Parts: sequence; C-alpha cells; structure tokens
Amino acid sequence: MYDLLVVGAGPYGLSIASHAAAAGLRLRVFGRPMASWRDHMPRGMFLKSEPWASNLSDPGARWRLDVYCAGQGVAARHGEPIPVEMFASYGLWFARNAVPEVDERSIVRIAGVPGGFEAVTEDGEILHARTVALAVGVLPFVEIPAALRELPPSLVSHSSHHSNLARFRGRDVTVIGGGQAALETAALLAEQGARVRVLVRADGLIWNDVPPPWERPWWQSARSPHSGLGCGWRNWFYSERPGLFHRLPESTRAHITATALGPAGAWWVRDRVEGSVEVLLGQEVTAARETGAGVRLDVVSRTGEVRPLDTEHVVAATGFTATCERLGLLSDDLRGTLATVTDGSPEIGHDFESSCPGLFMAGLVTASGFGPAMRFVHGATYTAGALVRGVRRRLRTGQPGGAIPVPGSRDRRAATDAVRR
Repeated sequence: MYDLLVVGAGPYGLSIASHAAAAGLRLRVFGRPMASWRDHMPRGMFLKSEPWASNLSDPGARWRLDVYCAGQGVAARHGEPIPVEMFASYGLWFARNAVPEVDERSIVRIAGVPGGFEAVTEDGEILHARTVALAVGVLPFVEIPAALRELPPSLVSHSSHHSNLARFRGRDVTVIGGGQAALETAALLAEQGARVRVLVRADGLIWNDVPPPWERPWWQSARSPHSGLGCGWRNWFYSERPGLFHRLPESTRAHITATALGPAGAWWVRDRVEGSVEVLLGQEVTAARETGAGVRLDVVSRTGEVRPLDTEHVVAATGFTATCERLGLLSDDLRGTLATVTDGSPEIGHDFESSCPGLFMAGLVTASGFGPAMRFVHGATYTAGALVRGVRRRLRTGQPGGAIPVPGSRDRRAATDAVRR
C-alpha cells in the first residue's frame, strides 16, 4: 500500500509529488504531465502570470522557470509574457528532475476502503494508498452556458477544448466571454483568418495595466507591492497569505472568491483585439438552435432587445465551476461524504484535507477555501508544502482513510456513518 497517490500531473500535482518525494513518502503519480497546457491551449498563447510567479514548487526551489529558460537561452524577464509552449516544456523538465517517474495512465475511479483508498487505472489495474491528493486541474469543471449545452461539439466548444485553431480559418466564429481566455482566443482566431466576434455580458472590457518595473522607489513598492497576482496589498494578501485567507469567515471567502480578479484581458493582447475583433458589449445568449449553416443564437441586450445572430461555431470562454458533483472519478459513496461550502465546492481543512480523512484536494477546487491564488500556478507553492505536511500528519495518526472527519467539517456524524457502511 502506498503512502500517497497523486492524481494529476499538472503544476499542482507535480509540485505535490516533488515535496512528497523529498519527505520520503512512498508514492505514485498518475496523469499525463502538463496535459492541459500541452493539449488544451492553442499555439500562440502566453502565460498571463509573470514568469517569477509561474514556478512549479520543489523543496529546494532549484527547478524554477527562470532556470529552465536560461538553459534554453531565453531570459525570463518581469513584464515579458512566457509562451504557453515554453511553460509546458518547463513542466516536463520539472517532472524529469524533481518528481519520481510519472505514470501517464488516467485514474478513472477512487473509492474508500478499510485503511485507505482504492484507485483503478484506465486499463483496470487496482492500487491502494493510505492517502490521496486530487490535483485534477480545471478540465473536469468546464462551464458552458445552459443555452448552449444541447448543441453538438461540432457547433459549440469550450475554449479549453482547442490545441489548434487553424481549422476555423475562413469560418465565422462567435466567442462568448470577456476574460483573458475569450480575448486571446478571439485574437488568435482573427490572426488565423477567421471572422470572429466576441459577445460580452458586461458593458465594457477590462484591461490589466502594464506592470510597473520590478525595481522602483521604495515608496511606490510600499504603496502597491508586487505579488503573484498583480500589484496592490489586496492582491498581495490573496497571493502570499492563503493560510490567513483560509481563516476568514466562510461568507467572506465566498464573496472574495466570486468577485476578486474578475474577467480582464492582459495588456499585451489589447492591441491584437482592438481594431481586429468585433466586440459586442452588454449581450447575453438566451437560446441557441442548430441551422443548416451552423448556429442561430438569440442574443438579448441590456435593454431587453432580442435579436438573432447566425454563426458557424461558438467558443464558450466561460470559465470553470469547481463543484463536488463534477468530481466524477470519486465513487458515489465517497463523493457523497464530502462536506461542501456554499458554492458547491468541497470544504477543505487548513492542510487541504477534505471532510473525508486522507482525501486531499489541490488547485481550482480549493479556491473557496484558500483564495484566488488557487486559480493560478502561483498557488502551487503554498499548496504543496501545506498539503504534504497534512499527509504526513494523517499518516502519523494511523487512522484509516475516510474513518474520521477532519475538525471543522460539517455533518461529521453523517460523513463517518456513510463511509463505514
């Protein structure tokens, strides 16, 4: 039986595995390394985060992005975005150097068993571990507007479904959303010869400013410090103090998670959108139906006016909703034991343990507990250290996985009874 099974090999899973290996845990890591970055982002995209805020985490901080870039003859400079392809290659380099061998098979089912957990691989192998760390990224949580969900993938897709946008050359494409994914996807589509428009629910686009220089007068830094999520004390708190964020009242955390760092475009994509992409503001799709030529959308304006819009394909750049019910690889019994917070995401303890003892979570699904940093690579550093400390604590207790809920969880008795049945 393994001490820890890490499910997922993106920035969070690889970082957790690096810390767990350094702690001497007997572990296995499953998943295609950097799959989201390699398979679900078109060529030509860039990281929105600063290079220094995009490091995967190892205990000695040896395998940083700037070290990898230097080895490639490229300088990772503040204020200069890194191509997604280079970041994906960096993640593979990190996996080779800082992580035990990664098994690229997918885990398709996890269930609680006496003494821990049972995991089943895509080809049917069964493994057992005392603890599990779910680092499944964002893909299980894809959000497509209700009005579009009944249409086939040939007509409607999510922005995360594309590694190559060339197939849309010469076609009419409508992108829904006002954030970075929508705006950068639209820019790439236009640059590859598509006729593209963006439908934005808000009355205007928000563009992030060019970041101030790294070195600047002390009083400017004191007024608005740099952080992994941008300048300012509020962003610094979200970025650098996730543990303190976790101590806020649940209602406060929920409000911040829902409203902080809302949809916005990076400064370096603005010139590629303005003048090249049609932007329709204050518009929302209320219905959609298939036509012989593609899709007809019913679009309503802020004034209530409804008009039809015909397009050949719709790309929904509408983000992700991380709820327990979308953790489909968990058995029904195991998923049913998870206490949740108001937005439907799992309730997480201070060391990233769920209400099911031994089952740990990482990444987007923990944003309601630890703040906006968990939506970005930058959050992997705090997560990896805290989560592995929690795993070691759980292993020391000798308690079977799933037997006793963590302190502070809801419905303690119900969760315990459900797992013991």
